[in-house]
Amino acid sequence: PWPPSANRIPLKIELSPKQAEPLKPLVPSKSKLITIEAKRIVSVLDEAIFKVELVTLLWDAAGHPEALVGMCEGLLGALSEHRALCQALLESVSDLQEKARRLQEEEEEAEEAWLCDRRLSMELHKVSLPPLMQQVRDSTKNTLRLLLGNPQATKLLQMQAFHRSTGAQRFMEGLVELRGFLFEKLLTSPMQVREKAQFLQDISRRNQRNQEDIDTLKRELAVRLKNRDAEVEKENFVIQELKNHLHQVLKLSEHSLLRTKQEAEKQQKLDFRASQVRMAKTQQEILTLRSQYHSLVSENHEEFEDLQTVHKDEKQQLEELRQRHQVLVEEFSQIQAEREVMAKKRLEAEREMLRMVRAATLIQAVWKGYLVRSMLHSKRKKRGKGKGK
Repeated sequence: PWPPSANRIPLKIELSPKQAEPLKPLVPSKSKLITIEAKRIVSVLDEAIFKVELVTLLWDAAGHPEALVGMCEGLLGALSEHRALCQALLESVSDLQEKARRLQEEEEEAEEAWLCDRRLSMELHKVSLPPLMQQVRDSTKNTLRLLLGNPQATKLLQMQAFHRSTGAQRFMEGLVELRGFLFEKLLTSPMQVREKAQFLQDISRRNQRNQEDIDTLKRELAVRLKNRDAEVEKENFVIQELKNHLHQVLKLSEHSLLRTKQEAEKQQKLDFRASQVRMAKTQQEILTLRSQYHSLVSENHEEFEDLQTVHKDEKQQLEELRQRHQVLVEEFSQIQAEREVMAKKRLEAEREMLRMVRAATLIQAVWKGYLVRSMLHSKRKKRGKGKGK
């Protein structure tokens, strides 16, 4: 028996993604249909969607007879005949399109008589299409009637993963979307319709006010842009004046730099001569200081030997101290390693204790929940017995 329930559609197609939640004034206050007329309207649409779902699977189902094992011979024959008629229609349409394409390509170069023959052939081909289309319609109706009269075959057709063309899938989604719109329309009361209209009018007026504000802001923006362009033009004029002034300053600075360079060369020559005199005096002083250095070295030679002996003794003491320090470093490293091992063991023990505490807490919570549910269950039993008495 058809159709299915009016409040749900048992289809296997994928629906479109969930839309955003609408505004509150546009949401119906009811979620189920109440009137018989509304239920009948939705029931008729559900039946149409269900039939369209079956019809869009016929082409692929007829091409996979191995998946339809168990169907009656009459239904299998109807499916095979339907696929043959559809195939013939598709080939006829494809042939007609190919002829039209060739005619368009050869229209400029071909003779008029040949074109007339081709056009006449195409017209005759077009005349043969309506009877074939009618045969496909009749075959579809006959196959659908056989399917609706055999619920087991209908379930088998729905259970198999037959392919549905992209156009058919879009058509199914459009029907489901139409059903949603119709369902929402039937749920909406006259008062809600008036409220929705009033809400849309308010939105329109608000949109108009917003548009007026936007136009005002655009005019203000245009004025400000014009003022800004004028200010930019003034600034460009000032920048050009500054560039001209800078060019004049650069010319004056070049003359000043040339005079400064000439004076610097003269001063450099004078400084070079003075430095030659100072260098001669400095060399003389170096010779005097070198003779004094040699005399001081000879005087302090003996004292240097004594200091070298003391240095050897201190160096030997330093080596002994380094060896002692190395032993202490090794002992300290060993103690530090033992401390790290002890710290790891202590940390593992603390973690184990924490896990045990958490497990005990969880067990206590589960036990308390079990006791509470047991008490509630026993109270419900007592109440049920009291009501029965």
